[in-house]
Amino acid sequence: MSPGAASGLYPDSSTDRSAEETAMPDTTTSPATTTSPAATLPARGRGLRVALRVVQVLLALFFAVASALPKLIGHSSAADTFAEMGWGDAGMYAIGVLELAGAVALMVPLLQSVAATALSALMVGAFVVQLMYFDGANAATPLILMVPLLIVARARRGANEELGRLVRARVRRG
Repeated sequence: MSPGAASGLYPDSSTDRSAEETAMPDTTTSPATTTSPAATLPARGRGLRVALRVVQVLLALFFAVASALPKLIGHSSAADTFAEMGWGDAGMYAIGVLELAGAVALMVPLLQSVAATALSALMVGAFVVQLMYFDGANAATPLILMVPLLIVARARRGANEELGRLVRARVRRG
């Protein structure tokens, strides 16, 4: 019996078959077309984990390269935008640092859910800024980015318990 079947995650195909079925081989289907639930669930789960990791990497690259970098190097496009809002260089660098920190934290397993949540909050702020200062031009971009960020935050929320445990232990030690 497979470990997954023993734990009740998915049925073991050998326990679902009657004695008659196990005694007579099935010649109507080829082995290539029959898959047991035990064979498909782990592969599907692995595929979802890989897809989620790819989304995280793409988000981290976007926030680090396309969003934070122009702010941190003081590119004219970013500097002009922040000057137009009246936030100046300090606001531009602060947002750039937050985006870069979020991008890096998206790649740290213990911080990935918190990072995705924090970047989502930053995107709420970006949405409000787009509406207030730029009459809604490009306001959809932060909303679009929030969708995969919230998916990552939800999917990786298990790390929050471990992070909380480590923080509590650190606080107790003083």
